[in-house]
Amino acid sequence: MSFLSRLVTLFGLVLLAHAGYSAHEHTVLHSNARISASTVIPQDIVVETLVAVLTVSIGLVLGAEKLKPISWRDWAGQIEREGGTRNPYLALEERYGFWDIRAKRKEFADWVRGQDELTKE
Repeated sequence: MSFLSRLVTLFGLVLLAHAGYSAHEHTVLHSNARISASTVIPQDIVVETLVAVLTVSIGLVLGAEKLKPISWRDWAGQIEREGGTRNPYLALEERYGFWDIRAKRKEFADWVRGQDELTKE
């Protein structure tokens, strides 16, 4: 996140906290006054809340990373062009505990052929 986006997000969060505190204070004051009419949040608090949410959203969007391609083909091509260092599946492909079934089948077939040759002699 850039400094500007963090600043906008922080300002929006402070504004949102102030709107929440104002709504709480308004509710407490009207509940203690024992007014029989229903307590409605004033329009300025509602507008402040909406502006705060919009400001926080803008700050978060400004600080977001560049979007990645959605298509698997484009994403895999991008990883190949970059040399595969960012491949999230690289650890799975190169792990030691992962068996290559075709290689093991070939080793077994060679072992069986070796046993057959020993029995023929």
